Amino acid sequence: MQLKQFYTFSLLILLFLGGSANLWSQNDKQAELERQRRALMSQIEELSKLRQSNKKKEMNVLNQVEDLDSKIKTRENLIKVTNSQANLLTQKINQNINRISDLRDELAKLKDDYAAMVQKSYKSKSSQSRIMFLLSSESFLQAYKRVQYMKQYSNYRKKQGDQIKERTALLQETNNKLIEQKEQKQQLIAQNKLEQQKLQEEKKQQDALIATIREKESTYVAQINKKQAEANRIDKEIDRIIREAIAASNKNTATKTTAKPEVGKLATFALTPAAKALANDFVSNRGKLDWPVERGRVYKKFGTSQHPTLPNITTYNSGVEIETAPGGVARASFKGTVFQIQVIKGGGYAVFIRHGNYLTVYQNLKNLKVKLHDQVATKQAIGEIAENSFSGKTILKFLIYKDSERLNPEDWVYNM
Repeated sequence: MQLKQFYTFSLLILLFLGGSANLWSQNDKQAELERQRRALMSQIEELSKLRQSNKKKEMNVLNQVEDLDSKIKTRENLIKVTNSQANLLTQKINQNINRISDLRDELAKLKDDYAAMVQKSYKSKSSQSRIMFLLSSESFLQAYKRVQYMKQYSNYRKKQGDQIKERTALLQETNNKLIEQKEQKQQLIAQNKLEQQKLQEEKKQQDALIATIREKESTYVAQINKKQAEANRIDKEIDRIIREAIAASNKNTATKTTAKPEVGKLATFALTPAAKALANDFVSNRGKLDWPVERGRVYKKFGTSQHPTLPNITTYNSGVEIETAPGGVARASFKGTVFQIQVIKGGGYAVFIRHGNYLTVYQNLKNLKVKLHDQVATKQAIGEIAENSFSGKTILKFLIYKDSERLNPEDWVYNM
């Protein structure tokens, strides 16, 4: 009998621990979904502010389509995350409904047991009955045991009363949580309906703009090709600057490397022990580098991408383009030394910061706040970001190199 009770107790403990672990897991998931939802709402708000802050972009249909495409994708993600939150709340609501049913059953049983105990106690509560119960003992030991029994009985009764209070409080708490969860779910459903309406409106706007573009497709394709050719020219210029700067830097190291790198081959830094340590520090922060702006959004990703409205057109980006508000300032993503400052035709100032054999490049700047060979700290201001005269957007071109090899900044910057 005792063995059976032990197994039953063990099973209850395991079920409790399993249920608690599942609840903690759900709470963690709900918190993460809420963080994602708030981040997406913040992105949509930022996109709206950026669009309102610069009316020049309304002159360019291609820019409008790109902006709407970003906003639509972000809003679709928001709807997806909100749906996940509502589904998770449904699971928690069902769990709490079941828990309330179990608690009510348990509470009813406790009350029945307690009532039976009170009734039995009432029948034998007279002091005479208790005295007779003790005096009828056959020995002193039996009388002692009976005294202990009466104490245990009294304690058990008190414990039963306390359990009823605890279960009643737990039932009330669970019921309050259920009400709160139902309200949260209704709020999420209402928000999703509103987001769905906004999404449909944005898609209608996008369809109208796409129709406009297709009427003059050849004109817009020519514009895109012209911009890509200009971007390619600037990329080649930056690559040349880096290769020549590496060659010049190597002349001053202990290796006395003087050979000029061949065109098309990787140029590499000759590193001092201090430079190696800084490079290792930079690598250890992969995926954790600070954003090169205080507030902004990725306007164009790294690498080759298809145009959102012209399926036969692809473009290439050597870094990431980050749109920020007018007057935005570029800041260092990691500590290092200002390695080069160059004026790039059509690209404003470009500041190159060295981190061992890694470089971060900040392009399209004005009103610089650093000079050549300055030691800069993480998040230190580098310069103001210039506005594009054609689109009116305030865009920072941000690149990362290992020696003379381009890397994807999205792999290095936190949450990019």
